[in-house]
Amino acid sequence: MPDAAPEILPLGLHGLLVRFATRYCEVANRAAQALAAQLAATPLPGQIEVAPGLGSVLLRFDRRATTRAAVRTALQDRLNAPAPPAPAPRRWTVPACFGGATGAQLAEVAYLTGRRESDLISELCATELRVLALGFAPGQPYLGTLPAHWDIPRQTALTPTVAPGTITTAIRQIVLFAQSSPTGWRALGRCALRPFAPEAATPILLRPGDLLRFTPASAEEISALEANGDPMGGAVQGFSK
Repeated sequence: MPDAAPEILPLGLHGLLVRFATRYCEVANRAAQALAAQLAATPLPGQIEVAPGLGSVLLRFDRRATTRAAVRTALQDRLNAPAPPAPAPRRWTVPACFGGATGAQLAEVAYLTGRRESDLISELCATELRVLALGFAPGQPYLGTLPAHWDIPRQTALTPTVAPGTITTAIRQIVLFAQSSPTGWRALGRCALRPFAPEAATPILLRPGDLLRFTPASAEEISALEANGDPMGGAVQGFSK
């Protein structure tokens, strides 16, 4: 459950952190996303950046234009006011393949969850995943949450690198890697979607609150989508039937 009331904490010389909870919960995550959306749509005086996390919101301000005390007061007023209705989420269907060279730890995840590999894939593709936050790398989505048997820990050692588009899991969440990176999350498969494409008109594709479902595809189909060079990677808005 979220804390009784959100905390407003100083963060550096020109930042404040609004913390809704000290541990992840969906209520706190939705509250953080809602506040960030409000601040992005109607910025506070002196505001220069707002970024939601899993249960908090970072707000950076221009110290030449305002003061920390003024921003804190304005933030508290925003928190005390009735929240406007949340916008309808965007929905995405993303082709993905599982297992094989880019999902080499699927069997390990199946063992840890006590499920068959095919059952895990079916369950994952049937689950409506929400973008909980973007982080670690530009545009990189944390997706969740999955059923309780997916509550497996991160690895004790790092995988040296995973490629962009790799689908990984830990602690009931999915991370879809935006760039090549080492990771402690276990790889299930891959997609051709590139969450961060700096050359595109919209470099960051997904945003917090979006809903996403994977749909099974073959490794050959994903390779063909990757060869096209389209960062959308076959993703379409709306859920497939």
